[in-house]
Amino acid sequence: MDRERRWFSRGWLRLLAVGLGLSVLWPRLRGAPWLPMRKRAVHKLLALAEVGPDDRVYDLGCGDGRLIIAAARRYGARAVGVEIHPLRVLWCRALIALLGLRDRVRVVWGDLFSQDLSDASVVICYLLQRTNNKLETKFRQELAPGARVISKRFTFPGLHLVRQDEKEKLYLYDLES
Repeated sequence: MDRERRWFSRGWLRLLAVGLGLSVLWPRLRGAPWLPMRKRAVHKLLALAEVGPDDRVYDLGCGDGRLIIAAARRYGARAVGVEIHPLRVLWCRALIALLGLRDRVRVVWGDLFSQDLSDASVVICYLLQRTNNKLETKFRQELAPGARVISKRFTFPGLHLVRQDEKEKLYLYDLES
């Protein structure tokens, strides 16, 4: 019996280790590794995109939710975060509830490539270049003319560049009519 218990407990430890490993690798394979954005860059990004109360902001790969929370609190927008990492989703949902923002901010646990973006007026991307390249077609199919896409560090070569902030490496695009 002791031998069975040891095998069982080691099996659970192995399963837990594999699960944790996948939870770290999966976001990197599907979009980008999590790299928190500095507060100054968050506000510059939202200001550059001219986010306001009439906007529906989507943050693809929202991480800890700092962008969607700032979009709602400081700029009055409604915001949706899409995150594939389950622990970050739980963290965001708890923080949103704690801040009393459930009526204006929500976080979806899922893959950014599967998320319907048709009601977005602003889409935020802090992803990798290969991920941005894959998203261009999705944006053209789902976003309405006039929607804005803003990216940190990596670009969207096929979209119409409107403005950029070279110091922060922010790039604002719009979907032309």
